[in-house]
Amino acid sequence: MPTPEPSRWERWRRAVEPALLGLTLTALVVGGLAWLSGAPGVADRCWIAGTVLAIVPSVWWVVAAMRRGRIGVDLIAVLSLLGTLLVDEYLAGALIAVMLATGQTLDAAATRRAAKDLRTLLDRAPRSSRRRVGDGIEVVAIDEICAGDVLVVGSGETVPADGWVTSGLAVLDEAALTGEPMHVQHGIGEAVRSGVVNAGAVFEMEAHASAEDSTYAGVVRLAREAAAESAPVVRLADRIAAWFLPLALLLAAAAWALSGSATRAVAVLVVATPCPLLLAAPVAIVFGLSRASRVGVVIRSGGALENLGHATTLVMDKTGTLTSGRPSSTDIVVAPGHDSVEVLRLAASADQVSPHVLAAALVQEAKVRRLALSYPTDVVEEAGAGVTATVDGHRVTVGALTLPPQAPQWARTVLTRSALDGAVVAWVTVDGQLTGAILLGDPLRRDAPRTLRRLRSAGLTRLVMLTGDRREPAEEIGTVLGLDRVYAEQTPSDKVAGVRRERQSAVTVMVGDGVNDAPALAAATVGVAMGARGSTASSEAADIVLTTDRLDRLADAMEIARRSRHIAVESAAVGMGLSLVAMGSAALGWLTPALGALLQEAIDVAVILNALRALRGDRVHNTVVPARTEDMLHRFSAEHEVMRDKLTMFRDTAQLVATGDHRRAEVSLRRVDDFLTGTLLPHEHAEENELYPALAGPLGSGEATATMSRMHAEIDRLGRRLHIHRHQIDTRGELDPDQLEDLLACLYGLYALLRLHFVQEEENYFTLARSDDHTGNMPRT
Repeated sequence: MPTPEPSRWERWRRAVEPALLGLTLTALVVGGLAWLSGAPGVADRCWIAGTVLAIVPSVWWVVAAMRRGRIGVDLIAVLSLLGTLLVDEYLAGALIAVMLATGQTLDAAATRRAAKDLRTLLDRAPRSSRRRVGDGIEVVAIDEICAGDVLVVGSGETVPADGWVTSGLAVLDEAALTGEPMHVQHGIGEAVRSGVVNAGAVFEMEAHASAEDSTYAGVVRLAREAAAESAPVVRLADRIAAWFLPLALLLAAAAWALSGSATRAVAVLVVATPCPLLLAAPVAIVFGLSRASRVGVVIRSGGALENLGHATTLVMDKTGTLTSGRPSSTDIVVAPGHDSVEVLRLAASADQVSPHVLAAALVQEAKVRRLALSYPTDVVEEAGAGVTATVDGHRVTVGALTLPPQAPQWARTVLTRSALDGAVVAWVTVDGQLTGAILLGDPLRRDAPRTLRRLRSAGLTRLVMLTGDRREPAEEIGTVLGLDRVYAEQTPSDKVAGVRRERQSAVTVMVGDGVNDAPALAAATVGVAMGARGSTASSEAADIVLTTDRLDRLADAMEIARRSRHIAVESAAVGMGLSLVAMGSAALGWLTPALGALLQEAIDVAVILNALRALRGDRVHNTVVPARTEDMLHRFSAEHEVMRDKLTMFRDTAQLVATGDHRRAEVSLRRVDDFLTGTLLPHEHAEENELYPALAGPLGSGEATATMSRMHAEIDRLGRRLHIHRHQIDTRGELDPDQLEDLLACLYGLYALLRLHFVQEEENYFTLARSDDHTGNMPRT
């Protein structure tokens, strides 16, 4: 399936447009220099040459447009060029020629949709496969695979066809199809799809379809079909020309018929030359593209910018778009008597030499917390099971584990929580004893809620999520973000159908970052790829690429698009309104062609200067954070990372109280109180006294932090109440039954309140600081 090449017409036009601009501009400048040098004859000849140069391709463009059923403002430009030659207005003709050539070049750069080059999809597909025949293995071309063939898939290889596992354990990276970053295990008899990558040991599978009829080939076909059906963008100039063109021609004809003078008709056409459309609108759009590129948004066409500027529906993938796309620790649960930080350190130390995505997540988590990792020895890694290594004299195992029937209560609780949260569990054993469990998930982006609020304020009225993930975690994220609709367990074809459905009722933007998103991106009115970590295929299929791994850049792009489009429409409308007044004056004989040309140039300069405003940013949404305040944001964010896992001690202590294990509950309560009084409350007081006053300026008012200050007060109140309970226990020597109800309320209340408070601060304030991907300060919930 070769990538389509540009048509002969497109290749010719791409070569002619810049050449025409260069030649007409040269003719205008040389003629101007000749006129200044006292050689008006030479100047006229240069300007005539520039005018004629513009007429030839302009006539061809008009004819080609008419063949496609489109008649635009270019026709007026051609008639006005001919008219300037007839009435000897050579300078006006040269100016119109330059403006026409510039408008064509800008318009082509701003509206030509990027070719949907899906070469990356094709390159990623395997070209051959190993097929087992009896006791031997042969290498065959991918198109020779038939249903029933037994295929051998090596480590790191792409599964060539749909089928099911026949031997071994298949540990697969399915991100290419589902977008999910975590590896999935498939046992004997379980189905696997083409296009996924073997992330474990060698396994065998039986194909139940040929490569051409399998999932991955379907993804490629869907992307190509969706790209082919995308209608070309109708440029702003042509939309206005639908009424302006016939009006200008009728007025010129009426002036000629009523006055009997062709000069009046030419004067009308000269002042009707749609330079505000040919230049002002493209200038606003192109400068909008320039502004977007400065904030890490590559918009490939002016048509995409125009459509983004009046989009009302946003469709999003989940993984890598609304979530971080990287597994990270959501909680660490340890057996009684063990420390969560030490369990993480041992697990990360053992996982340092493992290439597994979850191992990398544990190591990254430890580095974020600045834990001192030890080098593992005697490392043994079993695909699908985990890593066993010696760390500081202890034999440590990290990975999957089947719990025995008599597993401890804390371990059974972990299983329940993982099922509810949609998390993966990495069990940790030390010297043969089950010591802890690290829950890993794909956390919500810290900037996602703020970004979606900004997008709604920018004019989006419908937010939809399409994801290949399971329904429970998808719907949970949809609830947190206030999405209008959530579609879970979607295949690539389901995503394309969903985007097409939304596109039928509104201008639709689709955001994604994986190969599986490429067809949906191509099917949308505007496709947006998270290009910093997203696949090349999704970037190729998209109209807009976010070059930084920040979702808030989409909101920036939306605001830039709306502002640029508003300025473009404003410039065109004002310019054409002034042109209409000038046309009426010319029709009445009040303007000669020469004066009309000068007036038209004044109108053109005015509207182009107005269009230049698109290069300046709208400062309403720009929050400037001083360096000192940004340092504070990073410091308090780092403290959140350290304290986050400590929050589980509130819940664990409450469970001990509720189960009647009062002796252990008393010990745990003292640890909670020490943490509160020694670490957490001083942190909250520092935020209240240092950070919040510093944020009043960037946020515009101290009221912006008022609700968080109220939450600080409630945390402080519950903390003091808990301290009184501890004092009473220390005084009596035991936990009094009368304390139980209020103590449980304090513990559970603080646990829920602190988790919510952390998330709110991270979303509302910490996102104001520049993200630091390399130090791991990526948002986590």
